[in-house]
Amino acid sequence: MNLSMNDRKKAVLLTTALLVIAVLCVVRIYVVSHSSVENGQALYADLYQNGELLQTIRLDTVTAEYTFEVSGNAGATNTVCVRPGSIAIVSASCPDQICVHQGFISTSLLPITCLPNRLVIRVREEVSVPDDTAPVPDGVTY
Repeated sequence: MNLSMNDRKKAVLLTTALLVIAVLCVVRIYVVSHSSVENGQALYADLYQNGELLQTIRLDTVTAEYTFEVSGNAGATNTVCVRPGSIAIVSASCPDQICVHQGFISTSLLPITCLPNRLVIRVREEVSVPDDTAPVPDGVTY
């Protein structure tokens, strides 16, 4: 196929524009996912079992790694490991081990879920706002 010079220029321009958009998206995702502690936001991990809140851990104040066990129905267990700024399930009695393979999470983008043991770990961020100022609207507010 023989492309004219105009068609080649259009193809190069379109490719360049798509690459710029892709790079900007990656930079935006990186900035959003790594800006929780720097922007005065508190980082929490909520542990739910059978839809009920079991425990809330403030991840940004953890100074040393520790583990604990969560027991479920019929002797099911999950071993949860907490590190400064992140949390994971490091072992589980479930057969598929998907929750273990998910690894440590530190953002609210994807929760850790162990369906057989009905355990869900969600990370959430909370903005610390002084009492004398009004909350600052974010991108979702608009």
